Amino acid sequence: MDIKIGIENVTRELSIETDQSREDITAALGTALASENGLLTIVDPKGRQVIVPAARIAYVEFGQEHARQVGFGAV
Repeated sequence: MDIKIGIENVTRELSIETDQSREDITAALGTALASENGLLTIVDPKGRQVIVPAARIAYVEFGQEHARQVGFGAV
């Protein structure tokens, strides 16, 4: 799934691809926002972590759950 995160006072948004579900990320965001110094942590398919302070998140945009396949092998 592709996720875009807008951060306050930053002109570019973070674009992250992850295997985590929409529900998992929404729950993690809710937990991070409930905490005073909460951090939203997202892990990409290669194992890299992206950590964002929840208080600075302006928006989160969810893309497609499963990317469509392109090419001769697409079913």
